[in-house]
Amino acid sequence: MISTSMLVVIVVGLLAGFAVLSMLVWLFLKSNQVNLTATSETKPEWMRQTPPAETVTATLADGEGMQVFDHDPGEQIAAPFAEQIEDLVKTALATHPELKHQQIDFGTSPEGGLVIYLNGKAFDTVEALPDENIKTIVLQAIATWNASH
Repeated sequence: MISTSMLVVIVVGLLAGFAVLSMLVWLFLKSNQVNLTATSETKPEWMRQTPPAETVTATLADGEGMQVFDHDPGEQIAAPFAEQIEDLVKTALATHPELKHQQIDFGTSPEGGLVIYLNGKAFDTVEALPDENIKTIVLQAIATWNASH
């Protein structure tokens, strides 16, 4: 015969199991309400924006899959938005025969600001870049990125 204390343990265990199962079912049903492939206000904020096509192309070409930004070995570390702008700049530079051999990399200074490395030389501002065409390309890339975000 089952004692009263054992009966209480069994009932409490069954109730706890039912509560956990109910929470898992609720979580599963709620997770299916978010459509991850459509632009929607139900998505979390970090999922509402797609990286620029240039970033997607660069990460896929590197075999990295879909990434928010493309950071290649040997590059300076920069914020994800700066890496996305860098991808826009690199794509634009590649379309100009006279500029396609320029090496550009965005990085973060020790103080947290943006540093633009052009052919290995560091510049603290876009205005400090020595080539007017590159300045224009960087400013256009920033404007394009700002317009999409």
